[in-house]
Amino acid sequence: MPTAQKLRDSGCPLAFGLDVFGDRWSLLVIREMMFNGKTTFGDFAAIDEKIATNILADRLKHLEAEGIVVKRRDPENRRRFVYSLSPKGRDLAPILIEIVLWGDKYDRRPQALRAASDRIKADRAAFEAFARSDN
Repeated sequence: MPTAQKLRDSGCPLAFGLDVFGDRWSLLVIREMMFNGKTTFGDFAAIDEKIATNILADRLKHLEAEGIVVKRRDPENRRRFVYSLSPKGRDLAPILIEIVLWGDKYDRRPQALRAASDRIKADRAAFEAFARSDN
């Protein structure tokens, strides 16, 4: 991932957001924490999109450095770490929800998953509250 200082020179808020959280793998890691309760490196490595472990390690390190993710020792296994979203990371909930709804609207592939968009449409406020929680 390029250095944040180099990419933020324009001052554009959209460019800033993309620098911080906007690549595919970062968003998928955030999705897994926010919507699916994943917390460990192994959890993220096992997602359907098959992220390579070196890329996963890089994205977790970047998200932690940006204050989106908090890394702690697992209290049940001190050799392992657990990851959670910080308040700054949880504030991405409305953005991820909009991306899900946009994908639902335009993804017409037969294998397109609709469960999350159906839950959002059924009760957006409750879904957003869940996504912003420490679920």
